[in-house]
Amino acid sequence: LNILVDTGSSNFAVAGVPDPDVTSYFNPELSSTYRSQGIEVTVKYSQGSWTGVLGTDVITMPKGLYGSYTINIATILESENFFLPGVKWHGILGLAYDALAKPSSSVETFFDSLVRQAEIPNIFSLQMCGAGLPVSGSGTNGGSLVLGGVEPSLYTGDIWYTPITEEWYYQVEILKLEVGGQNLELDCREYNADKAIVDSGTTLLRLPEKVFSAVVQAIARTSLIQEFSSGFWTGSQLACWDRTEKPWSLFPKLSIYLRDENSSRSFRISILPQLYIQPILVIGDNLQCYRFGISSSTNALVIGATVMEGFYVIFDRAQRRVGFAVSPCAEVDGAPVSEIEGPFTTTDVASNCVSSVSFHEPVLWIASYALMSLCGIILLVLVILLLIPPRCQHRYTDNDVVNDESSLVRHRWK
Repeated sequence: LNILVDTGSSNFAVAGVPDPDVTSYFNPELSSTYRSQGIEVTVKYSQGSWTGVLGTDVITMPKGLYGSYTINIATILESENFFLPGVKWHGILGLAYDALAKPSSSVETFFDSLVRQAEIPNIFSLQMCGAGLPVSGSGTNGGSLVLGGVEPSLYTGDIWYTPITEEWYYQVEILKLEVGGQNLELDCREYNADKAIVDSGTTLLRLPEKVFSAVVQAIARTSLIQEFSSGFWTGSQLACWDRTEKPWSLFPKLSIYLRDENSSRSFRISILPQLYIQPILVIGDNLQCYRFGISSSTNALVIGATVMEGFYVIFDRAQRRVGFAVSPCAEVDGAPVSEIEGPFTTTDVASNCVSSVSFHEPVLWIASYALMSLCGIILLVLVILLLIPPRCQHRYTDNDVVNDESSLVRHRWK
């Protein structure tokens, strides 16, 4: 089975029944090692969801890790907008922290199981290759997932590390953005509203709405195109050029500044237009059409595949940091399309750019305890009212549902 590697969720799940958009699936009834736990689980993403049953099974790794390991696995029985026409994968491997695991954080994640049983270092790294390739099509130049370490042949230059500010998603701190070398001049908390995460399961670079508007205005202002349809920026329209033309020269470089492990320093990762002006469709013999690889978000800045395809990314859980190095597969027509530079001083930004209000699960637990206390008070009042002839009735319902809306799923199809 081909599995989508997703650093923005924490469940390992595979198709467990036939599906029109899936070429293969896992039939647990034919397995001698699968054991159902009989626990139903539902995971909702920003695009798509699935419902299945938790179980355990034995896995072996194709190379490097010798031996068999027992891991939690969900068999997907129903899904909505999860398996899509033309996708080449049959399941998802969530590599985020157990705080995001469903139905609860007590479900040990795939990688935590490997670290515990195989006794490998608590670190993995990911090289996503696909820069400049058509989004749809049969060709791919692959990539690499390294469990337990860092592979020197997969990067060039130095690795720059930024701290993980909270262990649920891979949440990091972004200090500023530049378009064409020009600072957007936004309050740095805008970049982290309400979180900034590194998520391989998200196709695009997603920006908070205020940041997205500023980036679009800056790109439109600095590009060499006089007039451009607004539909291109919102993702509802493609832009097409003659196949002999390469439109990337018309657009500026985009840079993201991350706080260094030394908090008084920063470094920047930059992507050239070859990564965010993405070829998607050929019309006839002469036209190549492109989409905008950046979109707006209501709840996060998400460093997705649009950016990650430029870098070798190290998820160093042991030292609570994410590393970036230039990937040698991030080349188009023999020229690199990504850069890392630093260090820079952080004297021009706030000492803490992480949003003070972050509506994630620990906060939701606190809120739920507060609601429970409120319910207790209400219950006490009701008991008192039962002892006195009631003059009114209090009706209370609790329809709150807490869902993990991590980012997915329209991955670039190679």
